[in-house]
Formats: sequence, C-alpha cells, structure tokens
Amino acid sequence: MIYLDNSATTKPFGEAADAVDRALREDFFNPAAAYSPAVQLHARIEKGRAQMLRTLKADTGKLVFTSGGTEANNLAVFGALSALRGRGRHVITTTVEHASVAGVFHTLEENGYEVTWLPVDAHGALRPDTLKNALRADTCLVSFMHVNNEVGAINDILALSELTKKHCPRALVHCDGVQAYGRLTPNLSVCPIDLYAVSAHKFHGPKGAGALYVREGVRIEPLFMGGGQEGGLRSGTSNAPATLGMLEAAKVCYRTQRELVGRLSGCKRALVEGLAGIGDMFVNGPPPEEGAPHILNVSFLGVRGETLLHSLEQHGIYVSTGSACSAHSHRESRVLAALGIGGERLLGAVRISFGAYNSPAEMPEVANRIRTEVAHLRRYRRM
Repeated sequence: MIYLDNSATTKPFGEAADAVDRALREDFFNPAAAYSPAVQLHARIEKGRAQMLRTLKADTGKLVFTSGGTEANNLAVFGALSALRGRGRHVITTTVEHASVAGVFHTLEENGYEVTWLPVDAHGALRPDTLKNALRADTCLVSFMHVNNEVGAINDILALSELTKKHCPRALVHCDGVQAYGRLTPNLSVCPIDLYAVSAHKFHGPKGAGALYVREGVRIEPLFMGGGQEGGLRSGTSNAPATLGMLEAAKVCYRTQRELVGRLSGCKRALVEGLAGIGDMFVNGPPPEEGAPHILNVSFLGVRGETLLHSLEQHGIYVSTGSACSAHSHRESRVLAALGIGGERLLGAVRISFGAYNSPAEMPEVANRIRTEVAHLRRYRRM
C-alpha cells in the first residue's frame, strides 16, 4: 500500500499511538481528580501544553485543547464574536476556506453579520491588496487559512495579519493552521494572529484532538457549558488519551521537522518529475516548488478524478479528489472553481498529499501507475 491522502488524515507516529494506549490502559484517571495519580496526569498534560505552545513560537497566550480542527475553528470565530458584542458586524474571509470555517461564516450571514468573501489569486492565495481594499472601520474579524487543504497554496500570514492590525487595530485575526502545523512553523511572537487552530490527526497524532491558540488579552466565550475545563473555554471531561497522543506527535514533528519537510518536498519533487510528459496534465494551484511541501493537485484531461482514484485504489495507491470533509457529497470542488478552474480540468482533478511514512523512492512506482491508468482510461474518453 502507498497511502497518499495525508491531507485527509495521517498514520499516527508510533510514539503517539503508544501514548494513547498507555493513557487508556494505565493513566485512565480523570485529570481533574484530586488524588495523586490524577494530579500527576494533569501535570504531564500541562507540561505538554507549554511545550506545544512553544512550537508555535508564542511567548504568551494560551492553548485550548479541543476535539479537532473543526471545533477549534468554530470556537475561535463564534467564541470571539460572542465576546465582541457591539464592536461591529462586518467580518471577512475567503472563498476557499475549509468547510469548518466557511460553514461558520454562512451561519453568521444568516444571523445578521455582513460577510465579505474575498477572492484568491489563480494559485489559491489571498493577496494583501485584496484584503486591504475590503477592510473597513467596522470590520471586527478577519479569517484566512495558512495552507489551503486542496491545492497547497500558502498565505503570507505575517503580511495579512500585520495589514489587518494596521488598518483595523481592534479587529481580531483568525487563522486556520490545520494543514500547516508540523510543516510550516508560524512565529506567533512576531505574527499578530489572535487565534490559530490545529488538528492532531493532520500531523500524525490521533483523531479527536486539536488545539486553539488564543493570544494574551483576547477574550472568547465558550461553546459548551459544564464543569469549566480548559480555563472555562471547553467544558467536558478532558480527553487525556487523545491529548497526550497529540502532544507526543507535536514533539516528534518539531524534533524532526527539517528531515520531515525535506522528505515531503522530495516526494513531491520526485512525483512531479515522474509525471512529466503526460499529455494534457495540469497542476492546479501554485507551482509545485512554491506550494506547501506535502500537497500536489493535478488534473488529467479526459479522465474523471473519481475514476482515477478508484483505478489507483485497485493497485494499492490511495489519493483523493479534494477535501475529505466533502468526499461523499460528489460535488465539484468549490476551491478549484474559485481558482477559475472548470470543465474537464475540474472534473479530472486529484489531490496527492504526502506524509512522514512516504519516501521519494516510492514515487517512480506511483508515477508509472498513474501514467498507465491515465492512458488506459483515456481509451474510453467520450469524443
């Protein structure tokens, strides 16, 4: 098997899986309890929280543990706006955000907020001048992703956040960092982002764990009411196994980040070279060398992406046609459509995403199989 859908989810690091197993079998205590084993478990979690906060290069602020990126993004936007009552009803986001952000902004529109949906450039990135022209005196929140989950476009989050603060000092900046964490390191001691969301299973941790960075001085209100865990921002019994697995994965990612990014970039480069020469092939999004190291989106005219996906699956190669969150809806990618991609190119798109368990040595086999399957499937192309 060659698994190339790491933007959907990743195989956990052995260290992360061991941490989960140990917590389930041995450290099964409720971290909020008062007896010694529970207190020790709580201390381990808090130590890991501080370490993970340092991976974001954040000198201050706090890290709120959540059930994943979706909850972190929801908590960031809904929680921040709830705390901002009366400070404006204008919010800004882009047309290519993940569903966990886009859905939030559609709900805001239904509840009386004025949402400006900004277009991106042909590579999928938000241009600072586009944002500048949209900022207003009553703008209270701006949201953009760090790395696009379908095409790998990288936003200049420093330029975008600084621009927002320059023109709207009181506006909050939220960034969906789910596809960036572990590959691209934000420097939140310099970058004036107020809220930054991550998800463990995107960086070789367990599902069911995520985190939201909240800059010092930023107020948000909780989505859940209950026992007041996570500083009152995320009530409910702490999911210690998933949290400890996430913290272990974060440690491995940042201990090996240089080697990991080199491996991902090597896989991407080797596959692009292997696919060179296939006729009517297009790279969607940024040029491979300019995008995130782990995401490649390509189209083969005359072949539907879904058909190629299942054809490759028969040979033990797993790719996707876009966001895993919409994989069962069979709708065309709104991200690619926002980039101006349509017709056969839109229908023929597949996303190939690399992880820590891939190697450049696998890519010639993948390229040869894609070449063979594309040639085979094009024989049945409707004229």
